[in-house]
Amino acid sequence: MSLVWKAARSAGLQGSFRVPGDKSISHRAIMFGALAEGITRVSGFLEGEDTRATAQIFSQLGVRIETPDAQSRVIHGVGLHGLHASASPLDCGNAGTGMRLLSGLLCAQAFDSVLTGDASLSQRPMARVIGKLQALGGQISAREGNYAPLHIHGGQHLRPVEIDTGVASAQVKSALLLAAMYAEGESVITEPRPTRDYTEAMLKSLDWPIDYSPGRVRIRGGGRLQAGDIRIPGDISSAAFFITAALLIPDSDITLENIGINPRRTGILQALRLMGGRIEVFNEREQGGEPVADLHIVHSALKAIELPESLVPDMIDECPIFFVAAALAEGTTHARGLGELRIKESDRIASMVAGLRAMGVAVEETPESVTITGGALHGASIDSHDDHRIAMSFAVAAQCASGQTLIHDCENVATSFPGFVDLARSAGMILE
Repeated sequence: MSLVWKAARSAGLQGSFRVPGDKSISHRAIMFGALAEGITRVSGFLEGEDTRATAQIFSQLGVRIETPDAQSRVIHGVGLHGLHASASPLDCGNAGTGMRLLSGLLCAQAFDSVLTGDASLSQRPMARVIGKLQALGGQISAREGNYAPLHIHGGQHLRPVEIDTGVASAQVKSALLLAAMYAEGESVITEPRPTRDYTEAMLKSLDWPIDYSPGRVRIRGGGRLQAGDIRIPGDISSAAFFITAALLIPDSDITLENIGINPRRTGILQALRLMGGRIEVFNEREQGGEPVADLHIVHSALKAIELPESLVPDMIDECPIFFVAAALAEGTTHARGLGELRIKESDRIASMVAGLRAMGVAVEETPESVTITGGALHGASIDSHDDHRIAMSFAVAAQCASGQTLIHDCENVATSFPGFVDLARSAGMILE
């Protein structure tokens, strides 16, 4: 039987607390710690199913990874050329980040590999990353339609390239960077719009020869990664559910501690502020090369906006919860440039539109846009389509709705936010 949440109107959120570690950085910490020379100690690791799948894959590839306690990992790096072939397929679970980045890394190895995933991941197209890796000399075979499982053919001679990703995708860019680490010479990778630079920042912090600016990376192959301590901040994607809930629910006043505020991830903060959201960023500092801060959020009367399309790449994972904010804002919100949402864990535009309509929201969609008119919400039965961000978004929407809301197929929340229900309840949400 699927996991069903029951949710109802909240009287307000209160308190000061932390959310789990950043998923994107946790994936990369395992990967680069494995390729480094020496011992890397990771703190703040996200204990989600996706990130644990990545750690398991590197164990299969011959890397010793210890877990001294929850949210910590000790990685005994094997160096750039120390990985070994796995006797069995490498299961990425639900992690698109894991599969796409590993494609770049594994096509540079001397051995063959097979990447698999769960039913959802096996329906997400991999054509973009496969095609771009071929430009470096990578060879990857996929199921018809460029779906997993991916058969990665090792033993290829990778060449440096000057290449544009063609899409604003940090996953495609990062796959190219991982492959370019093994190419003989310098590669230049550009993007149509800048995306998150976690890969670049972590490579630089581990002394890899790399130079980057928004939308452009220059990387030289054949370097060495030096092991070092990695402290992972709280995930702003996870924080976004509580930020939005506090803005929407009357009598809310919360503080979120130790949140990563990488400029390529803070589009949701800018969007909510444009709507009138009162979000204070304070105690700003740097942690392991990443900007970190605490956030203070209080209930605010939100107004509809024309979402600047330039913000979309920096809030692509937060678009579902932004739609909830729009559904409760005064006026009609328009958002464009959202086509990437069609190929996430679910078709996130279709999933959100269907759920919002079920709750009484006037919403229209095109292939790449939504138009949402704010108003009162009522309880409904919601299909999350086995998508963690859809489930959590409607858990927030239900806090502002009359009656009870049932949210179906919530198992996948464990991929990115283990303990979401317990933390939500402790903050004041009505959720079970």
